[in-house]
Amino acid sequence: MTDRQDVYASAPHPFARVASPLAARARRRRHERFFALTGLAPDARILDVGCGRLGLRALEPTLDITGVDIAEQPGYPGPFVCADATAGLPFADGEFDLVYCSSVIEHIAPADRVAFAAELRRVGRGWFVQTPARSFPIEPHALLPFVHWLPRPLRRRYWRLGAADAAEEIELLSRRGLESLFGPARAERLGPLVKSWVCVRAPLSAEPPDVVADTADHQEHQQGDPD
Repeated sequence: MTDRQDVYASAPHPFARVASPLAARARRRRHERFFALTGLAPDARILDVGCGRLGLRALEPTLDITGVDIAEQPGYPGPFVCADATAGLPFADGEFDLVYCSSVIEHIAPADRVAFAAELRRVGRGWFVQTPARSFPIEPHALLPFVHWLPRPLRRRYWRLGAADAAEEIELLSRRGLESLFGPARAERLGPLVKSWVCVRAPLSAEPPDVVADTADHQEHQQGDPD
């Protein structure tokens, strides 16, 4: 997975060079606004799922963070495990105070998202999960307007003009789709528009009811809610 601190580092499109520092600033602002809601103690243990080369360590270098990614990350500056959360993580139930997962779940195939979310909730006593909003008109990976709203055959043709890897399948989530996996979501806005959704559960809060959706319910939420 691409380093979240420079999401357009390998993109060929010239606009990507302009967008990358803007995206980094927006990410930092989002972090400053929402991460404090986790209420973490200084000695909390955190699992960063989909960490890439740096991930949360770029924003919180003093915290106890273990990175997980489906690809090896030789330069990761801390404990690291190469694993696929959809197939199971090599950690005990509740081993971490918080599972952090930023701009990752949209890369997971929709059929695998229930299993992915269940595994994150299993190993963490709290979570911070963020994903770009499907209702936002600019697709944040390709940097193209409206491409994520098109039927897949048209999307693939248009996608090649953008900043992202043309081979990657990305499906953005609606608010209800994310909430069916991780509970209530908060909006990150750009003006009047929702740019992303953030689900935060502090480690000591009670388990929210009806967080876990079955696969059919989750897919219904995805298809029926434009947010």
